[in-house]
Amino acid sequence: MKTRSVEAVLAPREPHFVGDGFRVHNFIPSGFRLDMERMTPFIMLDYGSKYYFPPALKPKGVGVHPHRGFETVTLAYKGKVAHRDSAGNSGIIEEGDVQWMTAGSGILHNEFHEESFSRKGGDFQMVQLWVNLPAKDKMAKPKYQAITNTQIKKVQLPDGGGVVEVIAGQYKGITGSATTFTPVCLYNVRLNENGKASLAFPSEFNTGLLVIEGRIQINKNEIVHADHFVLFQNNGEEFTIDAFEKSVVLVLSGQPINEPIAAQGPFVMNTQEELVQAIGDFHAGKFGQLQD
Repeated sequence: MKTRSVEAVLAPREPHFVGDGFRVHNFIPSGFRLDMERMTPFIMLDYGSKYYFPPALKPKGVGVHPHRGFETVTLAYKGKVAHRDSAGNSGIIEEGDVQWMTAGSGILHNEFHEESFSRKGGDFQMVQLWVNLPAKDKMAKPKYQAITNTQIKKVQLPDGGGVVEVIAGQYKGITGSATTFTPVCLYNVRLNENGKASLAFPSEFNTGLLVIEGRIQINKNEIVHADHFVLFQNNGEEFTIDAFEKSVVLVLSGQPINEPIAAQGPFVMNTQEELVQAIGDFHAGKFGQLQD
């Protein structure tokens, strides 16, 4: 297999708050080479780097808001999130868990710091990723995949180097727990000091990684620090990760959805007409009802 080269290493942008509970650095879509088309099927990546929230009686978060036309994937590294939606679903995303929500035809939901975490305070660290849906599935029935850490398939790396958590896709013959509409691979690569991992994806898959913790080297060449994003070229399949210290790396790779993208806020469709319809349906109450 041919080595996949690094196209760019991107430092985190200035953080901003989503609601009052999520302090995030936005990587996708953003300026340098990371628009929705370049990283399709990944159309948004917000990274909440480790941030201390003091104790609070009222949980912080984001109130009721809609989505249509894509999926949201929330990965919890520190802290806990409680969520509810207009279909009657609710739950808590614990440290190490993943929530994969298909917004599809439309849903309302909210997300707040879980009550006990809010009362105690503590470090909070999360990723939210939006995965686009192809035109034929944009109006799919909304659903949740609540994947606890114990349900995530794990592959031990050689020589005690660490573990690969296979959330979606396949690694070394192990298939992740999440089901997807198009081919998507999503892994947490947890490396010990001096641990190594080799990964490979089809060259046409758009591929990146985010260093959640630690410091790593890509292909024995490019050094990448915590909170930085790596965009790979589509010129090969395989790349290697070496850890200088204990590290956590989120790896994402997916088959492009080569369709027009029409996006406005929480709606991602294929045409402007579909966007207008989505906004109209939301205001007409067709996404259901939910109150904070």
